[in-house]
Amino acid sequence: MNFPLYIAKRYLRSKSSQNAVNIINGITFLVIVIGSAALFIVLSGFAGLKTFSLSFSNSFDPDLKALPATGKFFSISPEQEESLKNIYDITAFSKELEEKVYLTYQQKSHIAFIKGVDTNYIKVTGVDSIVRYGNWTLNALQGVAGLEIANLLGLATNQFRNPMIVYAPKPGKGSISQERKPYNQMPLVLSGVYTLEENLDKKYVFAELPLVQALLEKDSTQISGIDFKLREAADIPAIKDRIETLFGGKVIVKDRRALNNTLYRMLNTENLATYLIFTLVLVIALFNVVGAITMMILDKQQNSKTLFALGTTLRELRRIYFVQGVLVTGFGGLIGVLLGSVLILSQLAFGWLRITPSLAYPVEYQPMNVLIVLATIVVLGVIAAKIASGRVNRKLLA
Repeated sequence: MNFPLYIAKRYLRSKSSQNAVNIINGITFLVIVIGSAALFIVLSGFAGLKTFSLSFSNSFDPDLKALPATGKFFSISPEQEESLKNIYDITAFSKELEEKVYLTYQQKSHIAFIKGVDTNYIKVTGVDSIVRYGNWTLNALQGVAGLEIANLLGLATNQFRNPMIVYAPKPGKGSISQERKPYNQMPLVLSGVYTLEENLDKKYVFAELPLVQALLEKDSTQISGIDFKLREAADIPAIKDRIETLFGGKVIVKDRRALNNTLYRMLNTENLATYLIFTLVLVIALFNVVGAITMMILDKQQNSKTLFALGTTLRELRRIYFVQGVLVTGFGGLIGVLLGSVLILSQLAFGWLRITPSLAYPVEYQPMNVLIVLATIVVLGVIAAKIASGRVNRKLLA
C-alpha cells in the first residue's frame, strides 16, 4: 500500500489526544457535508424551476417555427404545403396569422394579439390542454382568450347576445384621415378561456384562421408563421435548412430555444450566479480544512519527527497530510451529496415542500449536478489540502 495513504487513513480514523483537535475535525467534516448538500439541493431546485418555467412556453411554442425574414407576413402556395407534408420528420404543421388588435366589451378595452390558427394547431402545440373554462372551439363566431383578458373585460363564455368586438386597422398606405372607416371589426364570442402565465394570459385571443384573414384583409395564402411538430429523433438543423430552401430564403426557421432565447439566458444566468455564490460559501467553509489540517500537523509533530528520523522524506510527510485533507473533503462531499439526494428524491416522491396546496415545489434530480458538486468539492479540497500540507517543513521537524 502507498505509505502516505496508509498513514493518512490511520490519522483519519484515530482520535487526537487533544480534545480541541477532535472538535475542530468534527466541525470541519460537518461543514463540508452541509455545504455540499446545500449546493446539490440548490442546483436541483434550479433545475426543477427551469423545467417548470419552460413548460409554460412549451404549451405555446412548437418544435420549429417559420417566420418571415422581412416584414410581418409571407405567402405559402399549395405546392409548398404539399412539399412540407412530404418531409418525413415533420409529423404536423399549422399555419397562423397574428396581429395586434383592439378589444372592447361593455365600455372596457384592452390591446392584445389575435392569432388565427387552423385545425392542425392543437396537434402542433398543447394549447388546448390549458383551457380551464369552456372548451377549445374555433369557428366563424367563437374564439378562445386568456384569463387575464377575460378578467379585464369582464367576459364569460358563450355570450352570443353580447359578444366582444375586435378592431384591427385596415392595411394600406396613406393618411388614416382619408379613410372613412380606417379599421375593420368583427364580433367574437368566447368558447373557452385558457390560463397558463400572467403575461401570456393577457396577450392572445385565438380565432379561426380564415376569420382573421378576412379581418386583416389577407387572402388565403398570406400568413405570419408556420408551426411544426417533429419526430423525436429528427435532425433539426437539416429540417431548418430544407424549410428555408423551400421558401427561397423568405422565411427564417427558429427552434424552441431560439424562440425563448431571453428566457433561456435568464435562467442559465441565474443558475450560474447561484452556483458561484454557493461555491464562494464552500471556499470560505473549506478554510476550516486548512485550519484542521494545520492543527493535526501540530498535534502529530512528534510522530512526524519520528517518521522523518526513520527515513521518511519531507515530500512524503507533506503528502500524508495532503491525502488526509483530500479524504476528509472527498468523504464529506460524498455524504453531503447522498444526503441531498435523499431530500430531493423524497420531494419528488412525496412533495412535502409546496408552493401552493396543489403544487409541490419543482425539483429535478440530475446526475450532472452530482458530478458538478463532487468536482467542486474535490477541487477546492485539493487546493485547501495543498495549502495546509505546505506547513510541514524542516523547521517544524527540527
